[in-house]
Amino acid sequence: MSSIDTLVNTTIRSDVRAIHGYHVADASGYIKLDAMENPYHLPHHLREELANRLVDVTLNRYPVASYGTIKERVRAKLGVPAGYDVMLGNGSDELISILCTGCALQDRRAVVLAPTPSFVMYQRSAQFAGMDYVGVPLKADLTLDLPAMLAAIAQHKPSLVFLSYPNNPTGNLFAADDIVAIIKALDGFGLAVVDEAYEPFAQQTFMHRLPEFDNLVVMRTVSKLGLAGIRLGYMSAAPQLLAEFDKVRPPYNINVLTQAAAEFALDHVEVLNQQATDLRAARADLMAALAAMPGVQVFPSAANFILIRVPNSDDAYAKLLSRKVLIKNVGKMHDVLANCLRITVSTPEENSAFLDAFAASLAS
Repeated sequence: MSSIDTLVNTTIRSDVRAIHGYHVADASGYIKLDAMENPYHLPHHLREELANRLVDVTLNRYPVASYGTIKERVRAKLGVPAGYDVMLGNGSDELISILCTGCALQDRRAVVLAPTPSFVMYQRSAQFAGMDYVGVPLKADLTLDLPAMLAAIAQHKPSLVFLSYPNNPTGNLFAADDIVAIIKALDGFGLAVVDEAYEPFAQQTFMHRLPEFDNLVVMRTVSKLGLAGIRLGYMSAAPQLLAEFDKVRPPYNINVLTQAAAEFALDHVEVLNQQATDLRAARADLMAALAAMPGVQVFPSAANFILIRVPNSDDAYAKLLSRKVLIKNVGKMHDVLANCLRITVSTPEENSAFLDAFAASLAS
């Protein structure tokens, strides 16, 4: 009988063995400001109504594979253009994986291209699908390097270009004209995927521009809107493209509890939109408070998080952790993020507690 080490080495891909799994920190007992979640619950009366609706969900049957009712609500409530459908995913992560799997050509090694730093799952999904990944560094001010992006597109002819809008982890919106230039540069051989996970906080979108560009895919999630726990992403594109990607989508990929909860939430989307409005106001207050602190550089943000630079991000992170505040230390992700921290915008109470702990960390 082979040892387990031999079995792993002979059956698992070497590139998979060489990387670490996606790490999620244990937040028990902490003020949790590391994952860009909406901190607000639904109002009590809506939670009771949701509970009553979930009681009636048929758990012993598979979901209706067309997902017609939830897709209808997404199209009606979330700005999808007339004549365009949506595909649902188990979070946007699954949609990224579906896009990469569908575009992993068999006659040549296909390429995924994205600005870097950006969402880590673009690179991971490309790798797992057997595609090459090309990252194009942002400028020192964290803006998009359009000439470098266009040069990389011309050189590598990528099948997919992912553009996080606004970008994670930097929080800034790339210039819309730059994104249009990238979409046009890909015409005829590649797809531009505009990932609008933080659209409720940016109030900027390419969704209405889908009819302009056959090679545009717009992807979103309801996680940041306030439904991270149900894991639901959606994307829209030209009907012919969406039909091809639907062949890759696993059957029954959205469970009935997620569907019921999402339908209920979209029936009351005005509550979630108000929470997003409150968080946008809190973002402005938090940015102003941070900018007033000595030695802290605050970068522009159109998301529900803020990127800052401090003299020593490792030290600040450790001191915040000791004070039971969990943020994200992104200083090692890329050279342009040296000594940077990412903080999720939260409730006034949690924002105030963070600021007190952060000020104490800087002073000690």
